[in-house]
Parts: sequence; C-alpha cells; structure tokens
Amino acid sequence: MIFAYLDLLEVSAQAFFVFVGAVVSALLLGFTFHEFSHAFAATRLGDPTPRYRGRLSLNPLAHLDPAGTALLFLAGFGWGKPVPVNPSLMRGDPKTNMAITAAAGPLSNLAIAGLAGLAIKADLVPWRSPFNLQTLAHWSADDYIGLYLSSIVIFGIILAVFNLIPLFPLDGFSVAVGILPRELSRSLEELRAWGPGLLFLLIALPIVTGGHFGLLFQIMAPAVNGLTRLLTGIDTNVIG
Repeated sequence: MIFAYLDLLEVSAQAFFVFVGAVVSALLLGFTFHEFSHAFAATRLGDPTPRYRGRLSLNPLAHLDPAGTALLFLAGFGWGKPVPVNPSLMRGDPKTNMAITAAAGPLSNLAIAGLAGLAIKADLVPWRSPFNLQTLAHWSADDYIGLYLSSIVIFGIILAVFNLIPLFPLDGFSVAVGILPRELSRSLEELRAWGPGLLFLLIALPIVTGGHFGLLFQIMAPAVNGLTRLLTGIDTNVIG
C-alpha cells in the first residue's frame, strides 16, 4: 500500500514521510489496541486464557502477525494474531460474551480515531486526507499535523468497519451471532464455512480487476464516510 505513494517523494519528501509515519502509527496502534481490547474484555468476563498466553499486553510484538503485517503494507489488508479465548470459562451466556469480546476490538479502533479527530473537529488543524494529496506546495506545519491525524482517523475507522463485516472469521460474525434472534443467529452460523472464501473474494476482486470492481469498499464506504464525518466534523466523503 505504501509503495503506491512512492511518487509522492517527487512532490514532497516531508509529506511522504509524514504519511508513512501516520500509516505505521495507525496500524501499530490499531492492531495493538484491537487485540488488547479482545484480551481485556475476555479477561473481565472471567476467562484467564489471554493473560496466560501473554496477550493482555500493550506490547505490539505480542499481537502482530508477521505475514499479516507484511501483507497489510504491501496490499492494503492484513491481520493480527487472534486472541485465544475460552467462552466456557466466561460468566454468563457464551454467545453474548463472545459478542462483547469481539466488539471490543473494533470499538477500540473507533476510540483511537475519535481521539485523533478531536483537533480536526475543533479546527485546531485542517483535515488533510492521505487519499488526496494534490496541493502540497504551500503546506505549513499545521497541514502536516493534519495529514498525520487524518491518516490515523481514516485507517482506524477502516480497520473498525472492516472487522465488523459479519463474515467469519471477522469480529462482526461473532457480534452478529451473539445479538441476532436465535433463528437468524443459527442461520448465520450455518454459513460459517463460507466466510473465509467470501472474504477472500471481496478482497481479491479489486486486485484482479485493476480496481474496477471494488465491492468491499462499496460496502464499507457509507459507514466509513459517516463515521469520519461524525468524528472530525468534515463535510466531504473520504471514500467514493
């Protein structure tokens, strides 16, 4: 993904390195807090497994999967190491507990995005989307700070929305199974085996079609745009 912005070096080396720094920060923060929040929620619900496995930690090395992280930088999608949990050790209904544990990850990403968006919403720095870097000639320090915070907002929201898609093995699957009425929940669970294949297809389509059929981003766009508007106060779309 970062390689797609190498041309930016010819326009502004400062903007390129700020962008790269924002991406790295967003992903490290995003994945670390995402997986830590899963571990924290499961532990609070009575399951000691994440603590025993060393996952109740804010150390990024405890949560980053080498292959998933490398693919994220190369292709724009990836994954962290799943947090091992045992719902039978949690207090209360296992499905509800798994829904809470699963939702904790994406909600932490939205919290980080919200914190990063405060300065933009308060008009302390301008919104500078990393997807639209055409006017760099007269940028000030505020513009570069805006680019840094805007990038953290966007990637945090995208990470949250992507993970809330109700396809196995994403968090949204466990959330949906836990909160839907019994019959709908059972029907969704029957589709579990199809989840990885459908997810791979959604990710692969824009790659194999040269970006002409990006169904995944079409699905995510309304939520990403709406949440970005809410957390930053901007009045433009960031996707689409």
